[in-house]
Amino acid sequence: MDVKIENSWKTALEYEFNKPYFKQLTDFVRGEYASTTVYPPAKLIFNAFNLCPLEQVKVVILGQDPYHEPGQAHGLCFSVNDGVQFPPSLLNIFKEISDDLNQPVPTSGNLERWARQGVFLLNAILTVRAHQAASHKDKGWETFTDRVISTISQQNSGAVFMLWGSYARSKASLIDKTRHLVLETVHPSPLSAYRGFFGCKHFSKANEWLISHGKTPVEW
Repeated sequence: MDVKIENSWKTALEYEFNKPYFKQLTDFVRGEYASTTVYPPAKLIFNAFNLCPLEQVKVVILGQDPYHEPGQAHGLCFSVNDGVQFPPSLLNIFKEISDDLNQPVPTSGNLERWARQGVFLLNAILTVRAHQAASHKDKGWETFTDRVISTISQQNSGAVFMLWGSYARSKASLIDKTRHLVLETVHPSPLSAYRGFFGCKHFSKANEWLISHGKTPVEW
C-alpha cells in the first residue's frame, strides 16, 4: 500500500502497511472522513512522522488519541494550533517545564518546534470523530503505533521515552530499557497532575540523558 509518509518511516514500516489489518484500518478511516467530521485534517494524520524522521527521533512523548474539538488537533500529541487555547493537560506540561527549567511558560501551544528538534509526539490512535473521545479505539491504530514504538526502540539508540498515565505506561514493555531511558509518571491531566506529574522533572532529566549520550538537548 502506498502511504504518504516521510521516507525513512515509509522504509521502516513498509511491511506494516502491507498487512491485512492496515488495509482494514485504512478502509475504516477513509469511510469516517467521507461520512462525518474527523480530526486531525486527513493530510495531517502522519504529521508527527513527517516533521520528525526516524533517524532524528531522540525523545518520544506518547499520547492516547487526538483532541476532538474544532481547530485543535494537527497530528502531534498534546499540541494545538497557534491561537487555540491551551487544553488543561498542555497547560500543566508547560507549568512543569517552567518549574523544572526555570523558564517562562510558552506563548504558543504549537509543538512543531519540539518535533523539529527530534521530539516524536505520537498518539497511540491517530484519528478521532469530532466530539467523541476514543471513537477510533480498537480499529487498528494501536497495532500500528505499537510497531512504531518497537521500531524506534530497535533502530535508534539512547532515546528518551516519556510515558505519562496508565495507558502510556502500558507501552513500556515495547522499549529496550538497556538502550533507552524510560521516564514514567501520572498523566498531566488536572485529575492526576498533582499526584506526581508536577515535580517529575522529566524535561531536565531528558536533557541530561541526551547530553550524556552526545546528543543536543531539547529547547523546551
